[in-house]
Amino acid sequence: MAASEPDSRLAVFLKSGTYRLDEASAFFIDPVRVLNRSYTRFRVSPSAYYSRFFPYSNPSICNPHVSPKNPKKRKFRGQDKKISQALNSREQLADRRHQEARMGLLKAHEALLGDSDLLGVLRNLRGDGDENHGEMTSDLDFVKLGSVWQAPFYEIVLKVGDDGSAAENAGIGSSYQREVPVFDNFIAIESSHDIEAELLDHKYILPKKSCVYMSDLRQIHKLIPAESDCGFNLIVIDPPWENSSAHQKQKYQTLPNKYFLSLPVKQLTHSSGALVALWVTNREKLRTFVENELFPKWGVKSAATFYWLKVKADGSLIGELDLFHHRPYECLLLGLVDGKSMQGMDFEELQKPIGIPDNQVFISVPGDHSRKPPIGELLLDYIPGPKPARCIELFAREMTEGWTSWGNDPLHFQDSRYFIPSRAKRPCGPRQGANCNDSRKPSSRRWF
Repeated sequence: MAASEPDSRLAVFLKSGTYRLDEASAFFIDPVRVLNRSYTRFRVSPSAYYSRFFPYSNPSICNPHVSPKNPKKRKFRGQDKKISQALNSREQLADRRHQEARMGLLKAHEALLGDSDLLGVLRNLRGDGDENHGEMTSDLDFVKLGSVWQAPFYEIVLKVGDDGSAAENAGIGSSYQREVPVFDNFIAIESSHDIEAELLDHKYILPKKSCVYMSDLRQIHKLIPAESDCGFNLIVIDPPWENSSAHQKQKYQTLPNKYFLSLPVKQLTHSSGALVALWVTNREKLRTFVENELFPKWGVKSAATFYWLKVKADGSLIGELDLFHHRPYECLLLGLVDGKSMQGMDFEELQKPIGIPDNQVFISVPGDHSRKPPIGELLLDYIPGPKPARCIELFAREMTEGWTSWGNDPLHFQDSRYFIPSRAKRPCGPRQGANCNDSRKPSSRRWF
């Protein structure tokens, strides 16, 4: 029985995209497999998702205790060591955080390297014969489009093919299309199949049972539900923090920290409360801002920290673990927001039934710059309130089945060039969120 357990776990992973590393209480995620559960007629192209597929390393680099032989790396590491000898108070705090997380990260990485079955799958993440056949055109700049005076007139054409089910809701036959405003307009896809869409000669694939609202920060208040029972009990936020890497690569526009103070997190929360998951960089100045200003302003009480450890296709880390800068992991800060039905409960009572583990590690091979792995299912056990959970992602750059996606660029990774046609219809995967048919404020709602 024990010998068959890895095979069983691997079979589950090949369907779900999530693999538990029991020895370290950690997880490995293949975002492509996870995202594909949101689609039936299309699937995410592995070659497009893993566009930055990292080359294989010298096996010695898999061991974080072994120094690489690259002289440039040695020089950089030496400079890093000198820096550590004269840390200021903020840098000392950052180093203490790193030391607290270090053993858990090492244990998770060692568990990955010790799992030959999983490593075999990693090496084939892109090489399963599924090449991206879409046209390699440049992405639309939705940020720019949304800021011009013509923005209210831009319309996206939503199409339902013969094998789609949205036409049944519309009562107009098995195939149709409809044009709706793409900006400042709440759009919900009620179809049991993913649908195709077109905008300015670009094609997009929208997942089944999903919702999207594209606007700038000034319009986010329109997402606040009329009734708190229609609010969200899982809120994932990936803010465009100011950082030199994003500025240099010009991948996306950033915002000063003060702008995020205005996010209506409390107003978006379900009456039973919400779990908030916030992506942050490893800058100590930012962590201090979140803990001392941002979370208190939002009404969020810190609960735990998760870590995303980034690896290459051979399982080695994308960088040295102990470098003071450019560490191979990012942090996901978890916090809880009291709902109206939870007012008067102290924090210990609120936290106890949820049992969020601190320092949880999940591992994946990174996709495109700033693209985060889909971690919704890892959080489902810790969400307060009714099930299925009502989920929203703020500053989203892609859509997921059962989720509402808000931001000024939520269609970025829905471009058809990131997808390939499915070879066969896939069964619908388990929902991660509730049906989007609720009483929200925007009057320009459209259902498909």
